[in-house]
Formats: sequence, C-alpha cells, structure tokens
Amino acid sequence: MVPFAGWSLPLHYEQGHLQSHLHTRRRCSLFDVSHMLQTQVYGRDRVRFMESLVGGDIAELKPGQGTLTLLTNERGGIVDDLIVTNTSEDHLYVVSNAGCTDKDLAIMRGRAAELQAAGSDVHLEVSDNALLALQGPSMARVLQAGLPDDLAKLSFMNSITTTVFSVPGCRVTRCGYTGEDGVEISVPAGRAVELAERLLGVPEVWPAGLAARDSLRLEAGLCLYGNDIDETTTPAEAGLLWTLGKRRRAAMDFPGAAIIMAQVKEKPKRKRVGLTSGAGAAGPHSPPRVLTSPGTVTSGCPSPSLGKNIAMGYVEAVHSRAGTALTVEVRKKQHPALITKMPFVPTQYYMAK
Repeated sequence: MVPFAGWSLPLHYEQGHLQSHLHTRRRCSLFDVSHMLQTQVYGRDRVRFMESLVGGDIAELKPGQGTLTLLTNERGGIVDDLIVTNTSEDHLYVVSNAGCTDKDLAIMRGRAAELQAAGSDVHLEVSDNALLALQGPSMARVLQAGLPDDLAKLSFMNSITTTVFSVPGCRVTRCGYTGEDGVEISVPAGRAVELAERLLGVPEVWPAGLAARDSLRLEAGLCLYGNDIDETTTPAEAGLLWTLGKRRRAAMDFPGAAIIMAQVKEKPKRKRVGLTSGAGAAGPHSPPRVLTSPGTVTSGCPSPSLGKNIAMGYVEAVHSRAGTALTVEVRKKQHPALITKMPFVPTQYYMAK
C-alpha cells in the first residue's frame, strides 16, 4: 500500500506488476478508483455553468454521452482533465482527478455561487459512491453476465444507469485509463465490496493496482495529471486541442481562450511527445537532451507489452517530429532515444455498430 492524494492505495497485488499489466491486456482486471472525485451538477443552467470552466462542447453531448475536457485557468494552463457526461437523468456527471479534489471543488463551488447570485439555476452534489474500473478485452463477456442491458449497444464514452450483478443504481460508463475496452462503474458505497467480490469471483478477473494502472496508461499515451500536464501546460503544448469544441474555439468564452487560441494560430514552442529507448529506464523528470535543445521527461517506464523503455515528455516543437533521434539522460548516463508516435500500444476502444 502507498499514499496517494490523501488515500492509501495498493501498488500491486500478489501477481505482481508485470503479470497484472499483461493480464489486463489479455483478459481483464479490476481497479478500485474510488479515490476519484465524482460530482453531479443539477439545474437548468448546468451546461452554461460547466462551459464557463472548460473548453469542451458540453451542450452538444447527447443524453448518456460523455467527453474528456480540460478545466483551464486564465493563463491557458490545465487545472485538471475531467470526464463530463450528460446523463439521461437531467444532470451532468463529472469525474475529476483525486489530487485535484480540493482545487476543483473550490473552483466549481465558487463559480456556482457566482451564477446563483446572478439568478442562475445550478447546484452541485458530491457523490460518495465508490468507483470500480473493469478493464480488458474480456470485460464485456464478464460484465454482460450481470447486466440486464445489452453492452454491445454501449459505445466508448457513453453511460447508462442500471443494475450490476443485483446491485441497483450503478452508473456504467464505457471508458477507462488503460487503452483497453473497459468500463467504470459508479456504485453505492455500501455495496461496493459486494460488487467487487462478485467480479473478482470470476477466475479471469484479477485485482490490479497503481503500478499496472500507470504502465497501462503510458502505453496508451494517456496523460497523468501532475506529471504530463499541469497548470503550466497548455492544451496546445500537450497535444490536447481535440478536447476543445469547434463552437467553443470560435466563441473563445472559456478561461485562457485568448492565450490558447493564439498558440493554435502561431504554434506552441514546445510539444508533448512519446519516446522509446532500448536501454536505461526513463523516469519522471529525467532531462533529455535534444541536440542543443532542452526538454523534459514527464513519465517513463519499461513497457511490459513491448519489451523496451517508453516515456512521455516535452521537447522544442522543431524537434518533435516522429523518428527524430535524441539523447536522454537517466541517472547521469546518456542513452539514445527516438521520438515515437503515441499510443505506443494500439487502443481498443469500443464503438457500437
């Protein structure tokens, strides 16, 4: 067990990190991600409230549809990356990073109070539900046995409220942090252990911890807040401009829009890139040398799936093209590395036909 954002979380279980990672890629694993902040936004002005904080087009989301979006500051920096779902029950469901809980709540509550004072109808409720993530290629077969709904009709980033293995009132969202087909299940806290034990009772479902979660997300090219993105990083630098809705870009009505859109036009001076190397594990904040250009490694690990070292970091834009050779310094030793397109391992997100 290790401390994480005020919680005590398992780093790995008895199978160990390597086998847990590979099992998730081949079958499926269960992650307890109840440390994530879950918030519900109610009221007729809930969309206007959310769009005053993020750059995503929340208004265009269909009932049950969600999106990754960025909470930004006036300097164009990323305060947090969120998943916002337009539920079929007349509220928005927001999932935030655990390490950003205090600042996210302060921002959301402050903005809600401002809008309420101006006569708007919006209010927040923090959920005390647990959150379980079932991830891997056999997830659908395992979960379908306990669902009255047809999972084949539920696409990536879509959500339903249903009963899961006799536990009512669960929100099942087809998403995750591994690059595999998966779901996150928001379950009433009082029955979370029951549901987890039921899922772990299936022989092919293994429990997985933080170590596997981190290496899986890195192989999938997904950012870890606080490492790969933070309040000094803009969406343009991070390669996350796709999270900004077309309508929102034109309106420039979200925090930091002027700075972010100027970078879109002029191109950022640095970019987030993927790195591969055959020797020396690249760890967070080991400074790579790109010819005469400075850079920073923000995440890195040996890839269990690929058998080589992978990393993510920032380099000057002129040196960001895939295939560019550079030198990474790890523990005062220099190693050759190659800028590589992400994801390192192809993602398997499910889209209903």
